[in-house]
Amino acid sequence: MTELKAGSPAPTFEAKTDSGGTVNLADYRGQKVVIYFYPKDDTPGCTTQSCGFRDIHAEFDEKNAVVFGISPDGQESHEKFRTKFDLPFSLLVDEDHSIAEAYGVWGERTMYGRTFMGIIRSHFVIDEKGDLIEASYNVAPADSPTGALLSVS
Repeated sequence: MTELKAGSPAPTFEAKTDSGGTVNLADYRGQKVVIYFYPKDDTPGCTTQSCGFRDIHAEFDEKNAVVFGISPDGQESHEKFRTKFDLPFSLLVDEDHSIAEAYGVWGERTMYGRTFMGIIRSHFVIDEKGDLIEASYNVAPADSPTGALLSVS
């Protein structure tokens, strides 16, 4: 796993959204983009992180920044999660974890004494030209949204 650094180009991607549409990162040139990676829909830490982005979403809007959440869950799971918690941004499907791999967030994790491959909770802030302003790995669910917002300013 290679971690990305601020100043490097953000890996481009195209992904299906929770509503069945498609998002292409290149379409967002000219505005800031915040993407956050989380392991699984509707789990405690992931809900905390996602609802944190929801709760300060207006502040991202004010700064002309779009927010996307990304996990390996499928479209139907994302749709239920987004609806249940009234998330005002799209959740992107990364079932083959190719986006996570490009961002260096697919790696070995340990939980309850078991080691497995999965998402390393993280967030990234991308500038108007498509370069990384911030690349934060192993973030705490509650701290991720405000940490990302600070970099958007």
